[in-house]
Amino acid sequence: MVTFTLNGEERRFDGDPDTPLLWVIRDFEKLTGTKYGCGVAQCGACTVHLDGMTRRSCITPISMVDGSDVVTIEGLSGREAEAVHKAWVAIDVPQCGYCQSGQVMSAVALLQITPKPTDEDIDGAMAGNICRCATYHRIRQAIHDAAASMEG
Repeated sequence: MVTFTLNGEERRFDGDPDTPLLWVIRDFEKLTGTKYGCGVAQCGACTVHLDGMTRRSCITPISMVDGSDVVTIEGLSGREAEAVHKAWVAIDVPQCGYCQSGQVMSAVALLQITPKPTDEDIDGAMAGNICRCATYHRIRQAIHDAAASMEG
C-alpha cells in the first residue's frame, strides 16, 4: 500500500508498486491534466511537482512517492502559479496545448526557486519540455512577464 498526498488530499494505492505515477494520476485518480507524451522522461508533458520539485511522472514508480506530496496541474496554486497562468493567457502561449501542463509546472517551479530568471535560467529549467508547436519564444516571454508581475 502506497500512501501519498495528491493536490492536498491523502490518497492510497494498493496496486502494482511499479505502476508509473502518471497512470495512477490519470487512470485511478481521474486527473487528466498531466499528459502522456513519450514514456521515457524526454518530453516533459507528464511533469508534476513531487515534494516541491519537478518530476517526470511517466518514469516514477508509485512506490517512490510513498509519504510524499504530489501536485498536478489541477492542484497547482500560489503566487507563482497565478502569475504564470495570467502571463500564459495574456500572450496566448499555447497553440495545440498538449505540452502546456508540463510547461506550466516547470515554469512555476522555476519561479519558486528563481524569482527573477535570466534567459539562461529559463532555457535550463525548460530544456526538458518539448513543444511540437515551437512556442518557445512565447513561453520564455511569459515566464519573464510572470516574474515581472510578481515584482510589483
